[in-house]
Amino acid sequence: MTIKENQYKNILRNYEIKRDNSLKQLKLRQEEIYNKIPRIFQIDKVLASTGIEISKTILQNPEKAEELLKSLEQKNLDLIIEKAELLHTNGYNKNYLKPFYECSSCKDTGYIDTIPCSCLKQTLINMAYDQSNLKDILSIENFDTFNFEYYPREIDPKTGISPQENIRQIFSHCIRFVEQFDEQFNNIIFYGDPGLGKTFLCNCIAKDLLDRGKTVIYLTAFQLFKLFEQARFNKDKETEDSKAYLDSIFTVDLLIIDDLGTEFSTALTGAELFNCLNVRLLDKKHTIISTNLSPNNWQNQYSERIVSRVFGNYKALKLIGKDIRIVKKYI
Repeated sequence: MTIKENQYKNILRNYEIKRDNSLKQLKLRQEEIYNKIPRIFQIDKVLASTGIEISKTILQNPEKAEELLKSLEQKNLDLIIEKAELLHTNGYNKNYLKPFYECSSCKDTGYIDTIPCSCLKQTLINMAYDQSNLKDILSIENFDTFNFEYYPREIDPKTGISPQENIRQIFSHCIRFVEQFDEQFNNIIFYGDPGLGKTFLCNCIAKDLLDRGKTVIYLTAFQLFKLFEQARFNKDKETEDSKAYLDSIFTVDLLIIDDLGTEFSTALTGAELFNCLNVRLLDKKHTIISTNLSPNNWQNQYSERIVSRVFGNYKALKLIGKDIRIVKKYI
């Protein structure tokens, strides 16, 4: 996944801070217990010297090494039991003198051996959610909550298919898009009248990919061109974060551009859109576009090379039916 290097370093730094805090808190607990129960201090001192004692024993009496090692193990076990009993007797948990980690699996390192821990994977997913602009809406709009009953079963005379059958086919294509995301390079353009669920489907795909650890950025056409405008006219005020965010539009695993065609179109916006789509195509980065424009209307708003790039490299999926916002009022 395309988390920036500095962001990844910050995540690992946070793990380091967690471990340092854990050790500091352990030291404070040790001081507390050693002052209150001096015998535990003596036990810990003996246990800490076990390694040196084992080495000496083996060197001095190699022929009795196994017997002596068992003796030392039993001695240590007796001390550990005594320590646990002392803690319990004085009202402490038996693990009070062990480090407390947020993640016991990786001990706040982020890794188990060389494999990323589930907590690190979740941290990366959470970061991807934060960057996506979709964190709140995806709990409502996802594949599990998609409702086919908002689409009529009657055959549409213009298309020869019912809106419900049409959306079921589109829904299946969206599932395949997610399932084949790593193996096949695909792009989608959803088009059709307003209120048919184009944005909802974008969100369904986004949630599934974010949950799989992919990076997704969702932007309306207005937001996208606003970013390009700020970069073009405010270069002196551009911060490192804003530059990184603009760069991520070209490198993110999935870019979703919603409501394309609603922006104020100029030669400059057209050039910026072409550059964005073209770079992502060349780098094989997936893109999804939703628009109310029909393919014929694209010719009126965008240059021939943009139309060629989109309809030559995107799967065009047309949604049909009635405005769901109106249908909901009567269900």
